[in-house]
Amino acid sequence: MKPRVLVVDDEPAIRIAIKGLLDKQGYEVALAAGADEAIQALTREPCDLVLVDLALGGSKTGLDVLEASRGMQPGTPVILMTAYGSEKLAVQAMKAGAHDYVPKPFDNDEMRMVVERALERTRLEREHRLLLDRVAREHGLGAMTGASPAMRSVFETIHKVAETDLTVLVHERSARRLRPFVAVNCAAMSRDLVESELFGHEKGAFTGAGARRAGRFESADGGTLLLDEIGDMPRETQAKVLRVLQERSFERVGGTTTLRVDVRIVAATNRDLEKEVRSGAFREDLYYRLRVVEIALPPLRDRPGDVPALVDRFLSEVALRLGRPKASLSTVAMAKLAAHRWPGNVRELRNVVERAAVLSPGAAIDVGDLALEGGKSIAVSGTFAEAKRHAVEDFERSYLRSALERHGGNVSRTAEAIGMVRQSLQQKMRELGLRGEPDEPCGK
Repeated sequence: MKPRVLVVDDEPAIRIAIKGLLDKQGYEVALAAGADEAIQALTREPCDLVLVDLALGGSKTGLDVLEASRGMQPGTPVILMTAYGSEKLAVQAMKAGAHDYVPKPFDNDEMRMVVERALERTRLEREHRLLLDRVAREHGLGAMTGASPAMRSVFETIHKVAETDLTVLVHERSARRLRPFVAVNCAAMSRDLVESELFGHEKGAFTGAGARRAGRFESADGGTLLLDEIGDMPRETQAKVLRVLQERSFERVGGTTTLRVDVRIVAATNRDLEKEVRSGAFREDLYYRLRVVEIALPPLRDRPGDVPALVDRFLSEVALRLGRPKASLSTVAMAKLAAHRWPGNVRELRNVVERAAVLSPGAAIDVGDLALEGGKSIAVSGTFAEAKRHAVEDFERSYLRSALERHGGNVSRTAEAIGMVRQSLQQKMRELGLRGEPDEPCGK
């Protein structure tokens, strides 16, 4: 699609000359003789660039066109054409939002270059916005699929914390999302070089340090640093990380200059850090400094109601990647997946669904196409309706038993947590042979 340029000048000869010049460059050119005509043109159709004379004949000037363009089409660059002696006004206009200015009489090559540069900037900014939108869809909260009470609680916490600078123990929603995001896998770093990786080093600080190197904290200045698997960080390094969190400063290995950084820390771990603190493997002061906000992602086995939405997402992704129609899942197969314990959590579910989608002979995935480890098999004897009923009962029994265990067998608390009416839950428990603890009397 050709870039569209709006040329605004009260002199017909100049309008025609610029149109001829830009036509040769392959642009679509619209013409306006004054400010009001230009504003009407902006109202009718969007432009990729506005080229306007600063001194238009009439009560309105090019500055009025600039103001109108910024109001109606904020992302469209405006280039001003200025007569000799009015460069000072042009500079003031650039402070008001103009992209650039071209002095009159203009050189054709200079005009072509200024227009090309402005349109290229517009193209790059548009692609950048599209890329950010794509990242937001694929790696933001949209990538965390779930409608269970547990996941809704996680999403709510993320929304509340995103715009703050609080340290989070677990970037897309935060005000730092456009700044550097640096991820460090603490478990993968050599114990001898971990401090060099985090804080950088000076030349000659140790054998092999042939040049000064910036560390991850320095690289993430102004943005976010993800310390993944922080539970595996050596205890001696933990003290230095604690200092950065408290004082926002550090020195490179082998250096004496104190560097200050503005970094938000997000820490993630699959270890039980409270247990690590009790055993002495993890510093208690660092643990509580990190645990300003803790976001605990519930395992998939505790939210089987999210399985259908996750399956649908994975099937869509596979279909898009392979360029084939989206597969479907039979009711029995879905019940099988919902009843599985998923020791590998969402990654395991993704692998199972993707494998079935790729290897199943047809567009419909049945229970025989699923490769599950350690799961209870679904009886395939009898009618489909009988098999479905047994599968659903197994899922309901597994789900409710797990929910009751989480709430100490208390029926009222369990019903509230999973979104059921207490009487309905009691009825379902009787049908499935499940028992819970008596509800606490009022007032206790």
